Amino acid sequence: MATTTAAQKRAQDKAAYDAFMAACPSRKLLDRISNKWVTLILAALGSAGSPLQGAGCVGEPRSMRYSELSRLLAGVSQKMLTQTLRSLERDGLITRTVTPTVPVTVTYELTDLGISLHHMMRGLKGWAETHMDDVLANRETYDSRVA
Repeated sequence: MATTTAAQKRAQDKAAYDAFMAACPSRKLLDRISNKWVTLILAALGSAGSPLQGAGCVGEPRSMRYSELSRLLAGVSQKMLTQTLRSLERDGLITRTVTPTVPVTVTYELTDLGISLHHMMRGLKGWAETHMDDVLANRETYDSRVA
């Protein structure tokens, strides 16, 4: 009986990733990246222009300070923003840089892995913004039928 090396085992496990399977680790990743705050953080860090200036999610990725992200992401609590940034850093999607100034400056930036995900999330965010009127109309129709 042949034994497998750790590298061979990892390769087999990777080939076996299937999000439809309950035990697949990709489910946890899908759960994380489908979070609205993750989508919005990736959109903010992935675009040089401010959405408030009409640039949307186009442009080059840029670093942002915590306070910039907090202001841009209306409605996010300090706790949720901190937790989300930590989880994105843990997954290797963003980097956190601390500059020893007074007060300390902390910036966040997309990694190459984060940029690749940003490109996909940008499309999802754009789709939601483009089709929101259709979704609202469908909800209204559905609710009037059900009520």
